[in-house]
Amino acid sequence: MENWLNRLLYYLFKILFKIFYKVMFCYEARGSENIPETGGVIIAANHLSYLDPPLVGISIKRPAVYMAKESLFRNPLIAWFVRAFSIPVDRESPKPSTIKTAVDLLKKDHVLVIFPEGGRRRGTDTSGGRRGVGMIAALSKAKVVPALIEGTDKALPVGAILPRPAKVRITFGTPLEIGSTETSKEYQQRLSEIIMDRIKELKEK
Repeated sequence: MENWLNRLLYYLFKILFKIFYKVMFCYEARGSENIPETGGVIIAANHLSYLDPPLVGISIKRPAVYMAKESLFRNPLIAWFVRAFSIPVDRESPKPSTIKTAVDLLKKDHVLVIFPEGGRRRGTDTSGGRRGVGMIAALSKAKVVPALIEGTDKALPVGAILPRPAKVRITFGTPLEIGSTETSKEYQQRLSEIIMDRIKELKEK
């Protein structure tokens, strides 16, 4: 994201996607003011559809870097776009180098978007978050903003090729600050569970 051309492309696509989401999905973003304007920030969201990453991007002011599954980097249709704005991750066994890259980005004051469930889920059941988000949060001490996505599973369900009109919404919660210096695997897993609970709580408001 430090490349000026990537930054220009980011804002161009952001404008185009925002128009598309407004027209096609009447999309709504709530709580965007909860995202800190400076410093490293993790945005942790549930994952329902391929429409989710652009939805996060058009709903925040700051440029973001995404953690994306490795197979997307080999997809001939979107690989160039994914490479420009994402870092690859092995969902089954994240490599130490991937975690280090993510932590370094956060320490350099970037916004990092993570889908802690590791893949798309049906509905807004946010159980089963993986340890990765807790690991990155514990090591970087970056603030974590929970985000609840709703409606994208109806707009583009798993297995569908073309999107359909549906109301889409994203809600950002208040940031979770990581005050502990603990970094054990047990703590990372607990932290992941806390983050998933914070996402779930947004559904109940």
